[in-house]
Parts: sequence; structure tokens; C-alpha cells
Amino acid sequence: MAPSTLFAADGTPFATLGQGTFIPVRPKEIPHVVKEAFVAAEDKRFYQHHGIDVTGILRATWYNLLNRKIVQGGSTITQQLAKNAFLSPSRTFKRKIQEVFLAIQLERHYAKDEILTFYLNRIYFGEGAWGIGTAAKTYFDKRVEDLTLAEAALLAGLVRAPSYYNPFENPEGALARRNTVLKQMEECGFSTPEQVAKAQAEPLNLKRGMIYKPEYPYPNFVDYVIATVEERFGESVLFRGGLKIYTTLDIKAQQVAEAAMKNPGFFPASIRDSRGLLQPQAAVVLLDPNTGAIRAMVGERNHVVSRQYNRAYQAYRLPGSAIKPILDYAPAIEYLGMTPDSVVVDEPVRFGSYEPKNYDGRYRGPVTLRDALAHSINVVAVKLLHTVGLERAAAFARSLGIEVDPAEDGLAAALGATYRGVTPLQMAAAYAAFANGGYYVKPYAVTRIVAPDGSVLAEYHPELRRAMKTKTAESIASMLKSAVQYGTGTKAQIDNLAAGKTGTTDQGKDLWFCGWVSQMVGVVWMGWDFPRPIPGAYGGDYCAPMWRYIMMQALDLHPTQVPTPSKPTPATPPASALKPAPESEQNPSPPAPSPQPGTPSQSQEQPNKTKQQFQPPMTEQQEPKSLPPPSGSTPPSKPAQEEKPDEQKQPPNHTPQQPVQPAAGNSHLTSQ
Repeated sequence: MAPSTLFAADGTPFATLGQGTFIPVRPKEIPHVVKEAFVAAEDKRFYQHHGIDVTGILRATWYNLLNRKIVQGGSTITQQLAKNAFLSPSRTFKRKIQEVFLAIQLERHYAKDEILTFYLNRIYFGEGAWGIGTAAKTYFDKRVEDLTLAEAALLAGLVRAPSYYNPFENPEGALARRNTVLKQMEECGFSTPEQVAKAQAEPLNLKRGMIYKPEYPYPNFVDYVIATVEERFGESVLFRGGLKIYTTLDIKAQQVAEAAMKNPGFFPASIRDSRGLLQPQAAVVLLDPNTGAIRAMVGERNHVVSRQYNRAYQAYRLPGSAIKPILDYAPAIEYLGMTPDSVVVDEPVRFGSYEPKNYDGRYRGPVTLRDALAHSINVVAVKLLHTVGLERAAAFARSLGIEVDPAEDGLAAALGATYRGVTPLQMAAAYAAFANGGYYVKPYAVTRIVAPDGSVLAEYHPELRRAMKTKTAESIASMLKSAVQYGTGTKAQIDNLAAGKTGTTDQGKDLWFCGWVSQMVGVVWMGWDFPRPIPGAYGGDYCAPMWRYIMMQALDLHPTQVPTPSKPTPATPPASALKPAPESEQNPSPPAPSPQPGTPSQSQEQPNKTKQQFQPPMTEQQEPKSLPPPSGSTPPSKPAQEEKPDEQKQPPNHTPQQPVQPAAGNSHLTSQ
């Protein structure tokens, strides 16, 4: 079997997948306990059938019909060997017939133990380990003949999903799967109940032996592609199927993003944590706003091992003020008929027990939506969300791929205090809708997958849907240009080309800049894996300059001026504030519910007030401004707690460890 090759958007091959380690074993070296574990887990009637198992096929079909999804497979070990050794990965009726024919021929010419040995030498166990001999060495630092009952069951359980059940990354899942295999061995009569109970009580007893370090460029993007293709075709086909995988990668953009991530001048003062990782960490995503094609992805400052935690699409973090265009301003324009020149009064206000505060503790009186967003005024954002209604605004955000839970979040969601959080990739896709006229386009990294014989196995067709009126998207785009021209995002200026929004959560625990020029949407995030304050840090000070540098270099832009704040003369405000449009002019939408108070959280955004020449690395920091403590409280069911300096409420899916089998996002590849 040949390795698979990855191609960039321009057709340039840039990576080869398939290099791994292999220790072959002979039939006499495989103990009975190993053979029995794999037969119990993969093909209970292996020693009775002659290549195909009609009983097993009927049983699998029945279970799949009952569950309305595929929960069991009908392929025998002999069929799996025939498929992996002789056939392409295409899923066609013709290939299935060929698989059955070859399985019968294998049974005619080889003994059962020979077939099982061939199979065990060819299957993939994860961690770059091909074959049972390599797996024993990789996970237990043992020869295959020395494996115990519990160890054999663990390896047999890996085959179904090596990444998901990888015991180094998901020990709980691997332990549960091992114990399931042990129970299957008992049901087959291979082990006694006492033996199984003793083995199930054992810990995993892992001892890493061989370490596989694949070498390929652009590891975060490649790892994302691997997760995408593996979800559809499996690891064995991915690494040894000889596939040609055509991707959306822009090599220059990826190289620029990686270079920026390695430049310490773009970051606050950094240290290495107990895992040897630089903190604070960061992530960058570049996206084509018209197609959803991912042009670059970097999810870490230092790549240590393959397929490690990729913050670009796995880290769920609080978005801070970067969520305001999505949840507050766009719904107000879409549903209430407001415009960038509509006026809202910035004043002390209370909603139940929740009292939002501005970052500087002062109030500006009547202010246009344009200026309120440019200067990231918190009170205005909360007022807009209150008027639109949390249910209706959450539905709007959901249409842009951002999940907000009205029951959990409350009005504090207006400032980015969402229960689940967001990923940089999600934010890039949401902002793309403002850049392209109102369409949500699902991000993707793979355009086409071709088998060795030239047949197209899968092909991507962009998925888009209208998420808002064109007028709404254009209004937000205009307002976000103002935010860059004279608001909190001035350090992202590229003449008048850039539009975007900064984000800074309490005490600088999460820093953001999300924005675009016509050809590209980009998102930059920074923060500690285990959230902690970054004193004096704002998204406009760190993320915005990095974003500007990446965009300029990736797109070969040559601005004629350096970033300088230049606020235009404000327009005369209309007489009324927050006045809804006539019902006939509003889009049909869910009814606006009564708002609920949210958890006390203030978005800490600070406008850039000084002219500054952009010179990477950026090291200057603004002095932090103290915020008045909010006096609001959470709903009665969730008593408010004072936030400690080193703690921050995070969404449940946020974890600095590698998550278990994360969805990669290309489940919409269509087969041919």
C-alpha cells in the first residue's frame, strides 16, 4: 500500500502521509490470548465461516435497522484483510463484490492462523504503529508474545477507532473499550468469568516504547485534514491507501501565520508551563469569506507532537467584545430596522439584578451604533440585546455557527460571557458572513479525494445559506471598518481596507481580533490554556498587530500609511433611540422573550488613543484601567460568586488537554 499525498490549493504537493513503524510477527509468535481477543472483538465466527459470515451480516443489518444508524459491521476478518491488501477505499457495490470474492479465495488458499497473522500485521493501531508487533512495543514496550490478557484486549479494542481509543490521550475511553472486549471474550468462551474480572480490575499499565514522530510541514493544518479524512475513510486507508487529497491550503499564508506565531514580539511576556509549552498560547485561522475554504490554520506556538491539541478549532474560549457584532448589533439592525446612525443612550442601567458597566466606568450619553461598536461601549451592547430579546438574538447567532444558550447565559452574553464559548474557526466563519454580504459558509479544508486508480472518492461542494439581509451585513461591515479606523482596532489598519473587532475578557484572560480584507477573513486569539489574567493586555494591543502583519504579508498588501486613529466628524443623531422599524419592514423572526439577567461580566475594551508606527515585534503595552465591580447577580438558580484573580468561568468543553475525537468539520464531503 502506498502513502497518501496532500496537495495545496494551487496543486502543489506539500505533505506525504504514511510513514510509520513496523515490526512483523510470525504465526508462532502470536499467543492464543491475542488471537482470541481479536476474534472476539472483530469476528466471533472467524473459525466457523469460509470468508463471509451470512449470520453476522444478517445480525448487523438487524441491529443497524433497530438503531437507524450503522452500529455494527458485517465484514469478517478475512474480508477486512482482502479490502486492506488488494482493493481501493471506494465504497461501491462493485468493490463489495470483489471483497467477498477475494475473501473466499483467501480462505481456500490459506489456513485460518495464516489469515489472522496477515491481518494482524497489516492493521493500524494509532501512534504510527502498523501491525500487532509494533503496537505491543508502542503501548507496552513488550514483544507480542509477552502480552497479558488485559493488554491483548486493549489492543484489540483499538482497531475500531485508533485515535478515539488511544490510551495515551483518552485513557477512560480506552479502559471502557478494553473491558468491553474482555466481556466479549468471556461470551465467546475464550476466558473464564474469574479471568475477565481480574483483567478488568487491572489499570492500563501503559509503558511507551516506540515514539512515532511524523515529519510533515504545516502540522496544524495537516492534522486538521487528517481528522477530516480519517472520520470518513479510517486511518488505514488514510495512511496507506495511496490517496491524493486536494486541500484549500494557501502555502504562503500558512508560512506567514506560522512565522508570526514564532515571533515573541507579538506576545505578552511568556513563560513555559509544566508541560514545556509557551504561555500564553495563541491560534490563527485564515478563511476565504466567499467559499469557506480554510487558507491557513495554526493552533499553537510550538509544535511538540503530531495531532496534538489544536486551539484553532478545539479551544472553546470566551469571545469578549468580539461577539458584539454577532449577538448584539447585527440582530438589532436585522430585526429592529436600526442603522449605524441610530442612537442609543449610554447611561447607568439595570436589568433585574444585572447592572452592566463600561470598561472605564463613565457614560457618554447619546451615541450612535457606529461609535458605540467602534469604542466597544458595553452598556449599549446590553441594551441592544435586551431590546431584541435573548432568544431571538441567540437564534441569529446560531445561524452564524455560534451557540448561545439563553437559559444559561443571560444578558451578560452581550459582552461575550457565554457558557459554551467559541473557537477561532467558528468566529472566522461568523465574521465571513459580514464580509460576503450575509451568507454563512461552512468552513472546509478538503476539496477532493482521489483513489490510486483515478476515481474520485469524495468531492466538496460549498455549503452556504443566507444568514441575514444584505443591508445588515453591509451595515456591520461599515461599522467594523470604523472600529479599525478610529476605535479599539486601530492597530489593524491597512489603509481603509480592513474591518474588524477586538475582544478582551475580564483581566485579559482571552484576547481576540476578528476581521477581514476583501480576499480573506482572519482571526487571532491569545490566552493561557488554563485561563489566567494577562495584566495590561488587550486584544487591540496584541492580536490586532499580529493580524495586520499576517494579512499584509499573506496578501502582499502595501499600505500607504501607518495605523493612526482618525475619527470623523460625528453625524447629528436622530431624535429617538432604539425605535423599532414598522412591523412590515422587519424580518419574520422568533418572538422576543422577556430578558433574563446574566452572570456579572464586563468586557474590557480600551480604545487606542495614541499614534504608533507598526514595527514587529510589538512590545508596547497600555496601562490597564481598573473597572468598577459589577453589582449584578446571576439568576436565583445560580448564585453569583466573586471571581478570583486566577480563575474564570469557562464553557464545559474548554480544556487544555487534547479532547476526545473532535469533529473536524468536513462531514459534508459527498461520495461519487
